[in-house]
Amino acid sequence: MPLKPLHAYFVATGSWFLAFGLQSVLFAYLVTLVLNESAERVGFAQMAYLIPGTLLILLGGSVADHFGGRRIAIIGQLLAALMAAGLALTMWLTELTYPLFILFAISMGCAQAILTPARDGLLPVVAGGMIQRRVMQASLIQFGMQMVGLLLASLTDSIGVLYMLAGQSLILLVGVMAYAKLDIVTPTTSQFEISFVKQLRFMVLEGFRSVVASRPMRMVVLQNVAMGLFFMGSYIVTLPLLIRDVYDGTAVSLSWVNAANSLGLFLAISVLLKLGDVQKQGRALIISQWFGSLVLVVAGFQFGFEVLVLNLFVWGMCGGVAMTMSRTIMQEHAPVDQRARMMAFYALSFMGAGPLGALLSGYLVTWFGPLVALRLSAGAMLIVSLVVFLEGNLWRLGNVPSTNRADNDRTP
Repeated sequence: MPLKPLHAYFVATGSWFLAFGLQSVLFAYLVTLVLNESAERVGFAQMAYLIPGTLLILLGGSVADHFGGRRIAIIGQLLAALMAAGLALTMWLTELTYPLFILFAISMGCAQAILTPARDGLLPVVAGGMIQRRVMQASLIQFGMQMVGLLLASLTDSIGVLYMLAGQSLILLVGVMAYAKLDIVTPTTSQFEISFVKQLRFMVLEGFRSVVASRPMRMVVLQNVAMGLFFMGSYIVTLPLLIRDVYDGTAVSLSWVNAANSLGLFLAISVLLKLGDVQKQGRALIISQWFGSLVLVVAGFQFGFEVLVLNLFVWGMCGGVAMTMSRTIMQEHAPVDQRARMMAFYALSFMGAGPLGALLSGYLVTWFGPLVALRLSAGAMLIVSLVVFLEGNLWRLGNVPSTNRADNDRTP
C-alpha cells in the first residue's frame, strides 16, 4: 500500500531520530571505551561532529531550496547510512583508529547539516495547511523515536557495536526509501546565468535579508540565540557541574536529570497536540521563556536534588512549548521558495550560539560557582524575553492567512 506524503515524511523523520538516538550513545561508546581516548581528544571528536552543522547548515538550506528538499534529504540521509555501514565494515576488517573516527564524525556532521534544513523545509509541503499541528506531530516523533534509540543503544554491550552500527545504517535506509516515496513537487529557486557558487552566495544573502526583514522571524531568531547562549550552555555545562560539585552526584543522577527534562518536553508537546492549534503563538513563546527562566532561577538555589529534578521536568515542559511555537512561526512566515533557508537560519541561531554558551557557562562557573552561574544565565534569558515582549510584535502575533504573510511580516 503506497504511503501518503505526510506518512512517508513521518517515517523518514522517525528513522533519522531513531538512528540519532543510537548515534548519541554509539559515538561516545566508540571514542571513550573502544578507542579509550583522553578527555581532550574526546572533546575534539565531539567538536568535529558538531562543527559541520554550524558551518554548513546555511549552505545546506540554500542547496535544498535550489535543487528541491526531497532530493537533498535523500542525499543527506543516504550519506549518513553509508558512513555508518562503512564504519562497521572497517571495524570488521581492521582496527579502528582515531583519525578514521574523526573522518566518520565529520562525515556524519556534514550529512546532518545537509539533511536538517531540507527535512524541515519539506514539512510545510506535506502539512496540508495544518503547519502547527504537523510541527507538534513531527516533534513528538522526533523525541519519541530518539528515546527508543537511546534504549536500544543500551544493548550495545550484549549485541556488539558492529551489529548496532549495521542496524543504524539499515534504519537510515528505511528513511531514504520513505523520502523516495514522497510524491510531491517541492518549490525550487529559478535558474540564473551565473555560476552555482554565486547562486549559493546570492541565496544565503537573500535568506538572511528575509529573516532580518520579517519582524516575527527576526524576534524568533533573537530568542533562539539567547537560548543557545544561556539555556543550552547551562544544560550541557553548568548543570553537570552542579550535580557533581553541589549534590555529589553520579551518572545515575545525571540520567535522572536528563530523563526528567526529556519527559517534560515530550509531555508538553503531547498536550499541545491534544489541545489543538495555539492562536497566539508568539505570546505562548514569550510566556514559556519567562517560566523557563524562573524555573532555572529556582534550580540555582540548593533546595535538594529532588527539587532540582522537578525543576528540570518543568523546564523541559517550557522548552517543549517554546520549541513548537518558534518552529511554527518560522515555518508559517517563511517565503515559499526560501523555507529550507529559513529553517537553516533557525537551526543555526541555536546551534551556532551553543558553543559560545558552553564557553560562557564554563567561565561563569569558574568565577561564581554553579549555583550563581545558573541564576545569572536565567536572569540574562529573562531580560532577552522582556526585550522581545516590549518590542511587541511577537506578543501581538496571531495566525495570519498564508497569502498575506509576506506583506504583513515586512519591516516598513
